[in-house]
Amino acid sequence: MPPKTPSRQRARSDAAKTPLTPSVISGLNNVFISSPTKASTKGGKYSQADTTNPFLAHTSSRPASRAPSPVKRATSGTFPVSDTLQRQASAGVIRKGGIESKLEVVSRDYVPPTKLEPKRSRSTPAMVNRDNRDRFITSREESGVAPTFDPNSLNPQSASPGHTARLAVATGVPLNKRVLAFHEAPPPATDSTLSKQREFARPLYTRPGEAATSIGTTTNKSRKIATQPFRVLDAPGIVDDFYLNLLSWSSLNIVAIGLGDQTYIWKADSGEVVHVGEAPDGSYVSSVEFSSDGAFLGVGMGAGEVELWDIETGQKLRTMIGHQHQVATLSWNGHILSSGCGDGSIWHHDVRIARHKVMELLGHSGEVCGLTWREDGELLASGGNDNVVNIWDGRVGDVTEGSRGVAKWTKRNHTAAVKAVAWCPWQPSLLATGGGTSDATIHVWNSMTGARLHSLKTPSQISSVQWSPHRKEILSTHGIPTNSIMVHSYPSFDCVAEIRDAHDARVLFSCVSPAGDVVCTGAGDENLKFWRIWEVPEVKKKKGVKEPRGGVTGSGILALR
Repeated sequence: MPPKTPSRQRARSDAAKTPLTPSVISGLNNVFISSPTKASTKGGKYSQADTTNPFLAHTSSRPASRAPSPVKRATSGTFPVSDTLQRQASAGVIRKGGIESKLEVVSRDYVPPTKLEPKRSRSTPAMVNRDNRDRFITSREESGVAPTFDPNSLNPQSASPGHTARLAVATGVPLNKRVLAFHEAPPPATDSTLSKQREFARPLYTRPGEAATSIGTTTNKSRKIATQPFRVLDAPGIVDDFYLNLLSWSSLNIVAIGLGDQTYIWKADSGEVVHVGEAPDGSYVSSVEFSSDGAFLGVGMGAGEVELWDIETGQKLRTMIGHQHQVATLSWNGHILSSGCGDGSIWHHDVRIARHKVMELLGHSGEVCGLTWREDGELLASGGNDNVVNIWDGRVGDVTEGSRGVAKWTKRNHTAAVKAVAWCPWQPSLLATGGGTSDATIHVWNSMTGARLHSLKTPSQISSVQWSPHRKEILSTHGIPTNSIMVHSYPSFDCVAEIRDAHDARVLFSCVSPAGDVVCTGAGDENLKFWRIWEVPEVKKKKGVKEPRGGVTGSGILALR
């Protein structure tokens, strides 16, 4: 058996393991500290302590083996402990002015000193402590930059000099210099021609609202409009000129087109192509237009002549001369054929008489590129390269060779050439006009009052405008940069459909079929495309009335299939 532990040590060990019983806790609560008083003896001995306190030992019997632990002396004398004070002491309650409040309590709570912030104005931003170190170069000192991957310690002395040198040679980074540094911008090019050309050409290649693909289409969910042409015809040699008008569709369902110095017609019901005529040597076809009954075709030439052709016989009836510049546009009003010239003049030709020129209208300082009579023949609208729109009164009474006309209304709201001019078929007082590249705006005018009713800004130049005969909608064809066909409702001008890149080149010409459902467009890509934009409304048949076979003309209007 192991030797027993001495009784003194065993007693201390046992005392340390003695649990706190209720009697011990009650004894601790009854403890109070008495202040020792100095003795009056010469040796400076203290008097015997209160024997009622079990924690104070007698100091007079034997000397202490070691110096007693420093005990904080009470500042006051002995106080009797009452039951009320005992309950408050056990509960940790300190009364104000009581005995327990007179005890000295050492507080170890740390109260940081208040930091005075400098006053600043409202305009001065608050200073925030930020880490201003560079993510890649933490030390801005030239001697502190070293090729190491530690972002917090870039000290070349901490690494081996040989390793640092080899690493610098391998990476090509010189020591004691920045890896990243700012340099001055390269000097501008001395030749500014190329930069100016790019600046001028940038708007031409900007495609507002461009779709993700090269051929983008936008249609209204309430309307289903075919975004692909149902027929495409070749038009080789067509002149790519914005100011010309080389396409016309007659009431007999025949399409006329000028190709270079040749004039052709295409019969839509049979698909037959017929060569009409050829321009004089050194000239070209600049405009074509059918008469209202479709029996005659007027052809304008680049040298200023105006030819009249019989479609049924294929013969040229006459040539009317007098213009000194190209005739870019034609328009019929009964037996009067009006022509717009490059010198800004408009002539009325009476095709029945030898002296064909019966009136001249002077109201443009630039080339007349848009011209159209209203269906009732009372008003004539013209647009020119001088950005002017004129509305002329056709009811002038008797006219002679030297008669001059004055415009009823003159509008200068466009900022580019006005080629697109169209009268509304279901509201005769409405006139729509469209401007070129720098304008690209459609204006709708009231021809009775001369007021501008509506305006619509489009993304590109407007080459033609067409009203729908059966719907309150307006169609416009566009050139650079969208080459698109757009359909808008009227008068809200909400976009009903948009066919981007309808042609590979800018769309220059358009015309509407006699039935009013198909639109033919021509462009510089030498193609004619037929688009079914609208639907012909169904006509309720009256009982006992038989419709003539073949429609009005007896040949089946719009037999394009």
